[in-house]
Amino acid sequence: MKMKLYPLQFEPILKDRIWGGTKLKTYLNKPITSEITGESWEISTVENDVSIIANGIYKGQSLNEFIDSNPAAVLGTKVHSQFGNQFPLLFKFLDAREDLSIQVHPNDELAKSRHNSFGKTEMWYVMQADTDANLIVGFRNKSSKEAYLESLKSNTILEILDTFKVQKGDVFFLETGTVHAIGAGTVIAEIQQTSDITYRIYDFNRKDAQGNERELHVDLALDAINYDVVDSKKDYLQKENSANNVVDCKYFTTNFIPLKGTMNFEANEATFRVYMCVEGSFELYYNDETFEYKTGDTILIPAQMQDFEVSGKASVLEIYIS
Repeated sequence: MKMKLYPLQFEPILKDRIWGGTKLKTYLNKPITSEITGESWEISTVENDVSIIANGIYKGQSLNEFIDSNPAAVLGTKVHSQFGNQFPLLFKFLDAREDLSIQVHPNDELAKSRHNSFGKTEMWYVMQADTDANLIVGFRNKSSKEAYLESLKSNTILEILDTFKVQKGDVFFLETGTVHAIGAGTVIAEIQQTSDITYRIYDFNRKDAQGNERELHVDLALDAINYDVVDSKKDYLQKENSANNVVDCKYFTTNFIPLKGTMNFEANEATFRVYMCVEGSFELYYNDETFEYKTGDTILIPAQMQDFEVSGKASVLEIYIS
């Protein structure tokens, strides 16, 4: 029996964080109930955090169950051949009321040997930024293990890291090994490999509600860090009603679509596609049905879903594996 395919949405997996706030509710309409919600995991198959379908006839089914029922139809022929039944990406929205810790992610090889996990290449799209909001990305000058350890010992690590003042629409592509931190006053759309491996190396000496400092992973980070200067900020075109390429790497491709009016999208059986609405609203027309989306919505298009049309005024990130 052939699967009935349609655009899928998922129940958000909400995460309280010491640095979180309330913008995921006020700005993105997420159903948060605390004052420190830092993350909304939109599509995830991380162990113990597997997304549940929120709409249509498969409502209540986990993403893993849905994939297992027909992997090639959901993931795509190319993705399935490369990853089996694994969904290889993780999609999030983040609200940083305070600075996140300074951290680094291991590459595939290191993550596999230490944690039996994928590495964590990721990108950030800045959806909203308060005045003077900053991100930390990489070193100002070429560094070393010795300089890194000395800066932690002397509490001067912020002096050797590169800081960028950011605004809405800025994009940063973070290869594994890049030391980084999301700064206070930003809302971020994050696209990454399916991995929850993070090495925290500095946390501003802050304490949680119980008076405890969070665990640091200074030694684990030593061999994970890229001590060279990196060029992570991405410039991209913003041509209306076009898929403007922003990031193209072996893990994912991301396009920026400034939608104004109507666009048609053709089926691509090689890969699933994900659309994150980062501003505005639009309607999607498929099989005589109309689906409505707004800022903060994330949609999974199964690979064997046929051609569809969208209409509206919105800024949309399109993500797939090429």
